[in-house]
Amino acid sequence: MTLAILNTNAVLTMTSREIAELTGKRHDNVCMDIKKMLLELGEDVLNFQGIYIDAMNRAQSEYLLDRELTETLLTGYSAVLRRKVIARWHELESKPSHNIPTSLSAALRLAADQSEQIEAQQAQLAIAAPKVAFVERYVESTGLRGFREVCKLLGANESHFRLFLIDKKIMYRLGSNLMPMAAHLDAGRFIVKTGEQGGHAFNTAKFTAKGVEWVAGLWAVHGLKEAA
Repeated sequence: MTLAILNTNAVLTMTSREIAELTGKRHDNVCMDIKKMLLELGEDVLNFQGIYIDAMNRAQSEYLLDRELTETLLTGYSAVLRRKVIARWHELESKPSHNIPTSLSAALRLAADQSEQIEAQQAQLAIAAPKVAFVERYVESTGLRGFREVCKLLGANESHFRLFLIDKKIMYRLGSNLMPMAAHLDAGRFIVKTGEQGGHAFNTAKFTAKGVEWVAGLWAVHGLKEAA
């Protein structure tokens, strides 16, 4: 959730990334839906566009919508997805901790605090960038990688990395195996291979080159936060 400062009043907004997370849709598809909606409404798309720094320290586009525009967007989604996002809005609006400023000085303090948080995040990503760049170069010429191979590449303890993947809802346990969440499978970060051995069918999840590069950024930032 993002708070945007407009004319000294804090306007509660929801980002396209949070909408994507709540609905299970790909972020690029949500962005396309938003741009189409804004054009149909005669709005200037650029007025709602924001920039964030991703796990690879790259500037990426997102969109910030107020509640009215968020609900307008959701009219094209299923009832289940609409309910998830609307429930999140109720949760945000019911919390007394938004600290919405009522004066110019309070608005400026909030803006300064947000700026400091963004700078701190960018500094963390800048520190992590060399390691991520190494992984990026490595995966350019390699194919699919198993869990242990990725641990070795990242210099990660297997137990810690396994818990990290589960905690971040990247993968889940299926018997003695780890399997990717559907959203990450759809995003091309994993593939699942099936086979048969000794008369028993089995599934094996592999990280794609795209998945290794992506998870390396998350793991690097996670390590920095743990060390802080």
